[in-house]
Amino acid sequence: MNCLPFLCTRRCPSASEPIPDSPSFRKFHVYSYNDLKIATEDFGESNKIGQGGFGSIYKGKLKNGATVAVKVLSAQSTQGEREFLNEISAIFDIKHQNLVELYGCCVDGDTRILVYGYLENNSLAQVFLGRESSGIEFDWMRRRTIGLGVASGLAYLHEEVKPHIVHRDIKASNILLDKDLNPKISDFGLAKLFPDDKTHISTRVAGTLGYLAPEYAISGQLTRKADVYSFGVLLLEIVSGGSILYSGVQIEEQYLLKRAWELHKAGELLELIDPKLNGDYPREEAIWFLKVALLCVQEKPNLRPNMSEVVKMLSDTVNDMDVNIRKPGIIPNFMAMKMGRTKKTEVLSQSSGHEGSFFSSSTGVTLGSFSS
Repeated sequence: MNCLPFLCTRRCPSASEPIPDSPSFRKFHVYSYNDLKIATEDFGESNKIGQGGFGSIYKGKLKNGATVAVKVLSAQSTQGEREFLNEISAIFDIKHQNLVELYGCCVDGDTRILVYGYLENNSLAQVFLGRESSGIEFDWMRRRTIGLGVASGLAYLHEEVKPHIVHRDIKASNILLDKDLNPKISDFGLAKLFPDDKTHISTRVAGTLGYLAPEYAISGQLTRKADVYSFGVLLLEIVSGGSILYSGVQIEEQYLLKRAWELHKAGELLELIDPKLNGDYPREEAIWFLKVALLCVQEKPNLRPNMSEVVKMLSDTVNDMDVNIRKPGIIPNFMAMKMGRTKKTEVLSQSSGHEGSFFSSSTGVTLGSFSS
């Protein structure tokens, strides 16, 4: 395969154009279908590590000995085609310790495949928020490292990459963990490039109920503060050990946010901290993390910090900053119910994971377009 009908983070060449001869593209590997077939033992069931709405994920071993996650997109899914282009255009030429690494891709007829570095410890949703014990101890320092790492990765996407990138689907199942439990932001299929001269982008609403910023759900006007909101929800989950959506609680209730707000008003945020920590954590720092999370989910986007500010706040082990935390933004019940009713026809991706999977089980419902 000597050409690809896409590929440029800043522009899209025509189908007849070859891959540009630039350092970024020279590092991007175009695999043959046969090489990946061999690497995954003919995409064998024993190597299948995940199943998502866009296709399947396999563990593979390349000829050079590298272990990879091979994401095979469904040929029947036009949304999968969009995801394929989005992921490549978003991250093929960026590197950060808290982002998954895209090694390359394969285009063979209707087949679209993405090849990523393999991460041994699955997703945060699977090993931390999952119903079954993973055997991994998530002490305070590990939780702190994960929260700060995700914040650092988002700050890089929002402020250092040009054009900036809005992920649009930050959630526990899209945070993968390497062998040392360092977090890596994954799944850029919904990502949007965000030029400097834009205050917002009007687009179809996409994301996961519970993590979805309400102003974006209502208006379809996307800003980087939508990711900040999602991160705030994730940080609440990391500190509390609870899921924004868990069995027995209706989608529209957003129980974790409401409980955090009520405890904050009562001056009792300590009660939200995960009892599995058995009191073995720095109390002031843990409460500060919860306050930062609540800042990130403020109802008005302009009251939310940007991600570089979040990194700075989380990096300060002692912080006496006086913050004015107001009521968090929560999608109105009638709208959440309407979105829930449309989930059967508007699902973009609902994935279930297995050990070591690239895609992992989602705690929410990921939606396609929605209009009020």
